[in-house]
Amino acid sequence: MVKCHLSTIMGERRLKIADVSRDTGINRGTITRMYNEEATRVDLDVIESVCNYLRIDIGDLYEIINEDSSESSA
Repeated sequence: MVKCHLSTIMGERRLKIADVSRDTGINRGTITRMYNEEATRVDLDVIESVCNYLRIDIGDLYEIINEDSSESSA
């Protein structure tokens, strides 16, 4: 499973979805889906724009969660 940390990062920086959308030119719906972890596909140029805007690496935005290891440790 891929986890998106956009909501956490935006919360820490007190950014609103509308601000990120306006400042990056990315559709508000796209940012909302990423924020709510509902996006199933995100264009690479969108990811690049978000990372550049937030001054983070892709690994800071997305993380692969191994579901097998979380089940065995529970």
